Amino acid sequence: MSQRVWRRDAELPPADLDAIRDGVILHGRQQTQGSDARDIACGLYEDGQLIAGAWGRTEFQRLYLSYIWVQPEHRGQGLGGQLLRQIEAQALKRGCVDALIETLLDEAADCFEHLGYACVAYLHDYVPGFTRHTLLKVWQPRD
Repeated sequence: MSQRVWRRDAELPPADLDAIRDGVILHGRQQTQGSDARDIACGLYEDGQLIAGAWGRTEFQRLYLSYIWVQPEHRGQGLGGQLLRQIEAQALKRGCVDALIETLLDEAADCFEHLGYACVAYLHDYVPGFTRHTLLKVWQPRD
């Protein structure tokens, strides 16, 4: 007879946490048709050092941008917008018709709106003092 044991928090090894996440993602993708998920990334280097980068995935003809980052001493120079244009160009080459970004920073949401994104949803006080903004940029309307 097998023995069942509950484990919580730090009792679960990192590999098991990965298995939970991967299992949910796999189950969700099995419910849909045409999943073609691929990582997408872009980095800017200066003297061999990463100073800015963006990372996400493309799937279902959509760019999902997870992270966009610029080293603090390089901010305010337009690098975030340049990163966004670089990764959008890659997504367009992959056949994406739109892009989705989420942020908790009002300033970032304003910047994304300035770059052609529209706020399609927001959740005030998602984290105390922060609003979760969901922004979408449409290059080609979906059927």
